[in-house]
Amino acid sequence: MAFQVSPGVLVQEKDLTRIIPAVSTSTGAFAGSFNKGPLDEVVSISSEQELVSTFGKPDTSNFEGWFTASNFLQYSNALRVVRVQNTSVSNATESGSAFVIKNTTDYQNNYADGSASVGMWASRTAGTWGNSLSISSCPSATAYEEVNKTTVNDAATTVGDTVMTVTSGTGISAGDIVNFGDEYEYRVISVSTNDINFVRKEEPQYYGTSDSSGLHKVLTNGAQVRRRWRHYDLFNKAPGTSTYAQARGGSDDELHVVIVDEDGGISGTKGEVLEKFEAVSKASDSKSAQGDNNYYADVIYKSSNYIYWMDHNPSGSNWGTAASGTTYTAVTSVSNVSLSNGANGSSATTGQKKTAYELFQDAETTDVGLIMAGDGDATHIDNLITIAEKRKDCIVFASPERSDVVNISNSNTQKSNVVGFFNGIASSSYVSFDSGYKYMYDRYSDVYRYVPLNGDMAGLSARTDLIADAWYSPAGLNRGIVRGAVKLAFNPTQSQRDELYRARVNPVATFPGQGTVLFGDKTGLTAPSAFDRINVRRLFITLEKAISTASKFQLFEFNDEFTRANFRNIVEPFLREVQGRRGITDFLVVCDETNNTGEVIDRNEFVAEIFIKPARSINFITLQFIATRTGVSFDEVAG
Repeated sequence: MAFQVSPGVLVQEKDLTRIIPAVSTSTGAFAGSFNKGPLDEVVSISSEQELVSTFGKPDTSNFEGWFTASNFLQYSNALRVVRVQNTSVSNATESGSAFVIKNTTDYQNNYADGSASVGMWASRTAGTWGNSLSISSCPSATAYEEVNKTTVNDAATTVGDTVMTVTSGTGISAGDIVNFGDEYEYRVISVSTNDINFVRKEEPQYYGTSDSSGLHKVLTNGAQVRRRWRHYDLFNKAPGTSTYAQARGGSDDELHVVIVDEDGGISGTKGEVLEKFEAVSKASDSKSAQGDNNYYADVIYKSSNYIYWMDHNPSGSNWGTAASGTTYTAVTSVSNVSLSNGANGSSATTGQKKTAYELFQDAETTDVGLIMAGDGDATHIDNLITIAEKRKDCIVFASPERSDVVNISNSNTQKSNVVGFFNGIASSSYVSFDSGYKYMYDRYSDVYRYVPLNGDMAGLSARTDLIADAWYSPAGLNRGIVRGAVKLAFNPTQSQRDELYRARVNPVATFPGQGTVLFGDKTGLTAPSAFDRINVRRLFITLEKAISTASKFQLFEFNDEFTRANFRNIVEPFLREVQGRRGITDFLVVCDETNNTGEVIDRNEFVAEIFIKPARSINFITLQFIATRTGVSFDEVAG
């Protein structure tokens, strides 16, 4: 407080209006093998469509994990995904060299300087998908168009011809657009010395194949041949000198770049143009008319969904230098390259999954509440439990191994396998076990597949948060209906559900006319406790997360009655609200001189004890039907 040296009024404010903020407990987390997308990086996904565009479609090698993530997104739009870096995965490159760029951070740290020596381009992420990419770059007006390239040297042309002899075929390449002195254009398929094989440009089958249609009409021997870049009609003009370079005494800095799906493996359409970059600059300091960075390497890094720049055209000089007084070598030929040697790699090991899931380990940097195990062994699940127990703000959802329940005809064997598997998992209230796999339709491959249920189980908890609160049980006919299940690999009977429940396993069962239902809400805690129920564990996660967040405002304040009263005034209304929403039955907050003694204060500590009576879900219903004699009063027998 400022000291006044003369009479006056000093106005001060203290804010006692703080409340406990809402916190999220329903964000999912999954790490697994995918066929594209960044490696070892947490990516936010909000829909199945975004999952496909970022990480690719499922296949026979990764469908269990892929549909774990996808199934969660049927219930929620908040998912964090990490692609595991498995063995032998690699990016497609111009040179075909086998190496991996993990993510944008890895690119910036190790490859953005152009020293990788793998050609001009590489696929944006690792995987075989990148082998479908071809990149065509036009670095000059000459490469864009040559008006009098050569002449027709073929006196015997007829309508429909697909081969034309010219005086010189040098400088004409497959893909170029040629005109033989009339109003029609043709696309070059191949060149053999002076013989040009071509098809009509308008034919849709041109890309990489021949076609029977050729010349529209007979040509005159000696006619002039014009050659154009294959993608010239995507642009308004040839590359030249930008306004930015011209103003600084530079020249010939512009460049056109086109990215093509060469074989249709990405878009489904052979030869489809995926992206184009018009009049980007070879000058490292170039700016557009709007003041944005226009240096081609930076533009492609920031804007392309498909490629990274790796090195400059080896035929060009001064590329990547400042524009001032620089004449950029006007390379006269187009660069047409196909990327190759991209690889998906092998299936992820337990150790590789562990490394990926550890990206979720820090609660302060990554906000997740529901961790899905996907497919994995007991060690994998134990690794995830370790992460959850360290964070203390999330729950792991785990299924048995595929071999425990899929393609096993005897249901008692399935039950014994499931119980045996989970008996080997550590006791914890931060994990929830389910009973198996569901059979669902894979529309990407037009087949039916068995996939683990833990994505659905996590999704049910997320949906419960949306329609009720985290302390409601995500099970039963009200909140536990599993979506997209054609059937279950293991559909336990009542007696089998009894055994599963005693073994900490939440049965998933199909009931005629009612659907497939999560029929249990236990955690993986072996000891009898309030925390052996998922709704209680998630209640405390919510309370602890919310109150601890609010408590950060007490740091570096004085441990006196004012601060303690302020803390109580924040926490108690919040708990009363939770009580009103049926999460708890009663509570007590103790934060006074009884637990903040002199010794506590001298250690710079602050102690609050919060006693909670959690609401309990109904697991067992007893219905007693009592027949009475005629004339007997109900008051007599009911009392």
